[in-house]
Amino acid sequence: MSSYQCDSCGYTFNEVDGDPREGFPSGTDWDDVPDDWACPDCGVREKIDFVVLDEAG
Repeated sequence: MSSYQCDSCGYTFNEVDGDPREGFPSGTDWDDVPDDWACPDCGVREKIDFVVLDEAG
């Protein structure tokens, strides 16, 4: 599982934890997050702008 970070504010989406307040339960794969989803903390960056912090594999 991987983590993805907003390069504007530092919000991190971790696939293991998900983000229940955004409607993504733990274990949500990044591919299952909609492409038009925006950072919930700053609203500036969209999913495509997030950077991969780590990849399990």
